[in-house]
Formats: sequence, structure tokens, C-alpha cells
Amino acid sequence: MAPTEGHEETAALLADIPQSANALGSATAPVTLQYFGDLECPFCRDFTLEVLPSMIERWVRAGDLRIEYHALETATREPDVFVAQQVAALAAGWQDRAWHFIEAFYREQGEEGSGYVTDGFLQGIASEVPDLDLSQWNRDRSDPQLAGEIAADARAAESAGLNGTPSFLIGRSAGAMATFAPTDTTSFDAAVEALLKT
Repeated sequence: MAPTEGHEETAALLADIPQSANALGSATAPVTLQYFGDLECPFCRDFTLEVLPSMIERWVRAGDLRIEYHALETATREPDVFVAQQVAALAAGWQDRAWHFIEAFYREQGEEGSGYVTDGFLQGIASEVPDLDLSQWNRDRSDPQLAGEIAADARAAESAGLNGTPSFLIGRSAGAMATFAPTDTTSFDAAVEALLKT
């Protein structure tokens, strides 16, 4: 699969920002945003490609905010496909490349319910991720720990009362997370600013 025209844009957006597993941003960032998404969700695609970049540039790059991507099945109709695509992203995360995979997936997102997510599609997304060891990625996808993380995300979403995507929890990194229902980009900025003052 040839890199999409957004490939360089994604590389620039994420350049020099630390990644670890499903998290983007400094491990010592004072504020954490937990983003619950489904890779086949068109609303998540819009949020990731249209709203998230300004947040990454303003807050994540400055070291104030860390964003964690969590799985919540909403748009994907087949549970096994949902697990496969999320495991693929988490496996990239073991090489600190989950966010490259997530961004590429959303850019290539097909029509909802069309069955476009095949193993070949996931392999193609992975091939676009810079510096990803594809052999290692393929091996890691079979690790049951990753499916366990997805199940844990589902339990966390249920306990927080989240049932749609994208959904968010936000809070001080060392403290409790609270549900957060933004109305626009400025809602995120205001929430981060308020938490930085606490």
C-alpha cells in the first residue's frame, strides 16, 4: 500500500513526541486524556484528523498533556475484527508506534460496514508506519496480553458509563479521571488549562 498524502503530515505531527504503548506524550505530563475510540468509527476519524492535531501541537508537544488511546467497540460490527484491528495498533505500540498506526488507519478508513478491514488492510497500514519492524509486529499480534488490554478497556468504559465513541476521561495524571463531554476544540483547551492550575 502506497503511503497516503497525509503520511508526511502525520510524521511531522508526531515527530519527537514520546510514545509508550497506547500513550502519546511525556510520561511526566501533569494531565492525562483517555480517548476511547473504535478505529472504524467515522466520528473518531473526524476527531483524530481535525481536532486532535491542534491539541497535540499545543499541549502534548509542550509536555502538559498525555493522551491514551483506549478501545471501545461501537462502529465495528464483528467483535473478532474489532479485536484484530485494535491488537494491530497495540502491537505497534510495543515498538512505540501505536499513534502512527492509529493515524494511518483513520486516514485510510473505509465505508462503515463494508468489511474493508482484512488482514491485508492491517498489513498495509503497518507497512506505512515508519521504522516499524513488521516481523516483530506480526509476532506480537498473537500475544494474548494485547487482547487482555482490550477487554480491560471495555470494563473501564463500562464502569465510567461510556457507550459511544469518541468518549473521553480527563484528569490529573496521578489522580482520578472524570468523564468529559467536549462541545468543541476550545472545550479541550479549557479543560486542560483548568487542570494545570489545580
